[in-house]
This record gives sequence, C-alpha cells and structure tokens, in this order.
Amino acid sequence: MSNGFDEEPVIRDNRKIDPETGEARKSAPEPEQQEAPEAGLLAERTADLQRLQAEYTNYRRRVERDRIAVREQSVASALVELLPVLDDIGRARDHGEVTGGFAKVAESLEAAVTKLGLTSYGQKGDPFDPTIHEALMHSYSPDVTEPTCIDVLQPGYRIGERVLRPARVAVAEPEDAPSSDDND
Repeated sequence: MSNGFDEEPVIRDNRKIDPETGEARKSAPEPEQQEAPEAGLLAERTADLQRLQAEYTNYRRRVERDRIAVREQSVASALVELLPVLDDIGRARDHGEVTGGFAKVAESLEAAVTKLGLTSYGQKGDPFDPTIHEALMHSYSPDVTEPTCIDVLQPGYRIGERVLRPARVAVAEPEDAPSSDDND
C-alpha cells in the first residue's frame, strides 16, 4: 500500500544561471505550457482565415450572379423596345415588302437580336399553354383533341426561359365541350 511518500521527489531547477557552467540559462516555459496557447492561437487564426476566405468566395459569387442578372435585365429591356419593330418587319415580310436594301437591314436586325438570345415562338398546331400564350379568340373544332393554337396573331418572344411577350393566338377546343345550345 502506497502512502504517497514512497515515490521519489521531483525537483525542478529554475535557476537562471547553470551552477555547473556558470552561464545564463535560456528561460523557456515548459513545453506543455508553451505549445498549448500557441496551438490554440494557431487554430483560432486558421479558423478566422478559413471563415474570411469563405466569406470572400461567397461575395465573389454573389457579385458575379448580380452582374449576370443586371446584364440579362438590361438586354431584356432593350429587346422589349425592339419587339414592335420586329413585328413590323414580320408583317412587311408576309406582304412581300421586304426587298432590296430593306431586306438586308431586316436580316441584320434579326441576326443581332438572335445573337442577344431572343427567340420567337408560337406556331399553328401548338398545344395551348396559358403560361406562354395569350388567347385572343376562342372556338370549338372537331379537328383538335385538346386546346390548340389554330392561328398565331402575334408571335411570342423569350430569352432563355424568360417570356418577354406571350404569343397572341386563336385557340380551338374539342367540340365535345359543353355549349350554350345544350340548355335549350
């Protein structure tokens, strides 16, 4: 049974001068005391640096995303103003009036807006989709099985998935839909 007195005592020599050589000793804290605060400080600084780096990366992504959104909005705003001009060119083309130098100007304008991402949509026979079509006329027809665009009165335009103007169409539904004549 140990009573605590059987162990050898631990003696630490804290003298500033070495008694054997007579030279000054370097005062250094014990390794356990020295490393723990430095390791904690290093871990803290590393965590701060990582946090700062993550914030900067997120900031750069946000700025780039905002820059792209502003560009897309600006392009869309400019293209919306050109839609009436494109409509006029389309009507002139339908009447055979796009000839000579005007044809070159029309082609150049259409190429420029296409390069900016503008696409036209809306064809006869397309299924009617109220999110991209605006129905200006409605009728019933035995030739269709679902609500269908039977005529495109004005084409729709979009950039990517963003609709700038819905296609304005005439819509026909199947004839088996209830009509007001059934009540007589």
